[in-house]
Amino acid sequence: MTGNLYIPPGYRSLLDPQETENAILLIKNFFQTNLAFELNLTRVTAPIVVRSDTGINDDLNGVERPVRFAVKAMGDVQAEIVQSLAKWKRMALADLGLQYGQGIYTDMNAIRPDDKLDNIHSIYVDQWDWERVISSDERSLGFLRHIVEQIYDVIRRTEKYVCHHYGVIQPSLPEKIAFIHSEDLEEQYPHLKPSEREKAACKKHGAVFVIGIGADLKSGEPHDGRAPDYDDWWTPTGNGYRGLNGDILVHNPVLDDAFELSSMGIRVDAATLEKQLEIKGVTERKELLFHRRLLNGELPLSVGGGIGQSRLCMLYLRKAHIGEIQSSIWSDAVKKTCNENNVILL
Repeated sequence: MTGNLYIPPGYRSLLDPQETENAILLIKNFFQTNLAFELNLTRVTAPIVVRSDTGINDDLNGVERPVRFAVKAMGDVQAEIVQSLAKWKRMALADLGLQYGQGIYTDMNAIRPDDKLDNIHSIYVDQWDWERVISSDERSLGFLRHIVEQIYDVIRRTEKYVCHHYGVIQPSLPEKIAFIHSEDLEEQYPHLKPSEREKAACKKHGAVFVIGIGADLKSGEPHDGRAPDYDDWWTPTGNGYRGLNGDILVHNPVLDDAFELSSMGIRVDAATLEKQLEIKGVTERKELLFHRRLLNGELPLSVGGGIGQSRLCMLYLRKAHIGEIQSSIWSDAVKKTCNENNVILL
């Protein structure tokens, strides 16, 4: 371990840089085609920049600072590079006139300057952002589980496809994904941090969907942070549990750790939005464009999420560092250590 950098003992990439680049294209084409088919999604073009005064940009855990700048040709209006497209996608569903059961996906390219830098985090984020229109009856844990199982099936199918093309790679994902609520994880592992609970669950099951992220647990702390205005983490779901959202995590055999592939969930309706804004103490957001449209009934009910492109490629190609998949910036110390340990950064 060098700072936040972990070098697996005896690590060597199974594919050289040229093979890696070819494999990345193969994975992305196969995965997005199958995801679109399973969830009935149409590809759309998405922005990389949005205006700062609209409330469209995602503030993730509520503390991350976006990259902000003035647009000279628009009278120095403030704009931001997106951190994700959670809110933009839902407006796109309405603006495109999509009906029940229809959805969209897009390549989301973001800059998150406050992200930590380590084996799996970069300031550059690339993921498939997707969103689909649902009915009021589908705002349930049962429906959420169904969608998660569909996505996990595509994840496994893609792994099989990669292993078929590259014989040096062997499959590692289990046939089924396990479902566990963050409350249960806290009860099972009361002395562990949330990330350590996730690692224990992934070691046990191979793949898990952790339900209920954002609301306070019995300990008084949330499993992890969530912004108040896209995922529904407040709605009661029985047995004292809350939350219609969660994360897909798998065990990463190279890093021997929990590995988040997707954050997703049923989106807030008007009542839940108001409640979550109140809980977080940011009710002034109701005056922003996205929030006004939702509260006025102009946006459909939806389910959606993001699926990490570089993360998936890391997993399938058995890479130790996200910089082996994407071109980003790293400190001189990280580049030197990687170069000395067979970790070839792009």
